[in-house]
Amino acid sequence: MEVTNKYVTVKTHIDGSAPQESDFELKTAALHLSVEPGSKDVIVKNLYVSIDPYQINRMKRVCSSQKLVSTADGITPGQAISAHGLGRVVASGNPEFEKDDLVVGLINWEEYTIVKGGNTLRKLDPMGFPLSYHLGVLGLSGLTAYAGFVEVCKPKKGEKVFVSAACGSVGNLVGQYAKLFGCHVVGCAGTKQKVELLKGKLGFDDAFNYKEETDLKSTLKRYFPDGMDIYFDNVGGKMLEASVANMNPFGRIAVCGIISEYTGIGERAAPDMIDIVYKRLKIQGFLVIDYLKGMDDFISTMSNHLSTGKIHVLEDISQGVESISSAFVGLFQGDNVGKKVVKVADE
Repeated sequence: MEVTNKYVTVKTHIDGSAPQESDFELKTAALHLSVEPGSKDVIVKNLYVSIDPYQINRMKRVCSSQKLVSTADGITPGQAISAHGLGRVVASGNPEFEKDDLVVGLINWEEYTIVKGGNTLRKLDPMGFPLSYHLGVLGLSGLTAYAGFVEVCKPKKGEKVFVSAACGSVGNLVGQYAKLFGCHVVGCAGTKQKVELLKGKLGFDDAFNYKEETDLKSTLKRYFPDGMDIYFDNVGGKMLEASVANMNPFGRIAVCGIISEYTGIGERAAPDMIDIVYKRLKIQGFLVIDYLKGMDDFISTMSNHLSTGKIHVLEDISQGVESISSAFVGLFQGDNVGKKVVKVADE
């Protein structure tokens, strides 16, 4: 059987600017839904794909991250873009996967993906939860938040925690985890509606709209008069600078993302190194791939929290492969609330 496979690609490298929808192109190619004899390839009908800001660094002509991690390698204009996602097997030469199996792993921004050898896939047990959860709260976004907060920040009950981009796919979960640990949590976001969501449904102790603040150092001093013990950084730039200035001695900073610096158009700021030395601060960058061995334990813990209502889910789902480019561009405009995914096909 042959199908017409729609896929999204970049027309050219994106350097020094925020992505625009005009940077992307929807292409089609004929695809045979069968596997050659002797091949271990797996063909997946994609159901959901993850939309993540780090992909912009893969779209640049040159970025240091492209050489450091295989999943962050550069994207060649005109080719399909690999991404985390999930789908259903339609054909398999790998004995570990059978037709109709649900799988999650590295696929592409397209309707069907040929996964060479099936090496980047694992079988998925939905456990009664919506499939989209397995890209967000039960997927890599959830593990990123959990590992970054628990393993990097090492929180203690009563500590004061600040989370930037707190309505994003990772930030909203970090704040909720912090409350489960008995911490005092303040988050920031870019709209009044998001601020109210943080203080209401998600249970943050307080929150503010960073776009309404002209002096971030003073703002954080206002919300943390006794200083901050933990900062979970999703944005970098001036927010990191202001946070370092307000950290308590022996504070911990987990650097998960620096979206304010990804596009090269924001003003870069440097934290006060004297503060870092004399406060004996720990600043650690981390990647979720460092914690994949703990995925099963994480899923067990998180599924229990979901079942008991201790964690609320924030999802932002667009429909159809045609919406992938606008969904991605929207990340850099603050459009998403929670985990951004695109539903490519019906389950």
